[in-house]
Amino acid sequence: MIYQLDDDLWFPDPRLADDDGCLAVGGDLSIDRLLLAYQHGIFPWFSFRDNEEPVWYCPHERFVIFPNEIHISHSMRTLLNKKKYTFSLNEDFEGVIHNCSKLRYEEEGAWLGEDIINAYTELHHQGFAASVEVWEKDDSERGKRLVGGLYGVNIGSAFFGESMFSLVPSGSKLALIYLAKTMQELDGSIIDCQLKTAHLESMGGRYISYDEYMRLIQS
Repeated sequence: MIYQLDDDLWFPDPRLADDDGCLAVGGDLSIDRLLLAYQHGIFPWFSFRDNEEPVWYCPHERFVIFPNEIHISHSMRTLLNKKKYTFSLNEDFEGVIHNCSKLRYEEEGAWLGEDIINAYTELHHQGFAASVEVWEKDDSERGKRLVGGLYGVNIGSAFFGESMFSLVPSGSKLALIYLAKTMQELDGSIIDCQLKTAHLESMGGRYISYDEYMRLIQS
């Protein structure tokens, strides 16, 4: 059963999501609703061209990376040791989210449209969304060019990853490694990857149960 949300601020029990994790349709992308969603492992995911209302998901098994389990391959260590790139946190959130959108905007089922961009940018302004930037030196006025990054929601000790991008080989992997190392220093609990990909699995991603996931994000 897929639940229809209304203007009231609520979600059904996440354990009632269907086998694909789809839980509900409707509601809005307000700050309060997004925060309520992430506190229960729920996130919006829908094609902005094909859906007039948000669609909300909560997979029964969660694909996560524990910061201290991040896998750094030999080739990635070699790349990091070259110190070709520099990294930052929250220096250019809007640059990151717009690059994530632009690289996939024309794809069928693209989900990172204007409404999502506006909602998560406001989350960032309120201190609940964060970005990692990967920079390469250049001759511009800024002295560097944004070549990779990721963004997501940060509540408590957990980071809920939303999207990443690369304009250079391994740019998004570098951003994820920097995020994991930063979370290690700050005693972060988990990086929620939302969906399994071969890319994330190669970096140390694995499944945990929803109950364990909730215990971790509420700790």
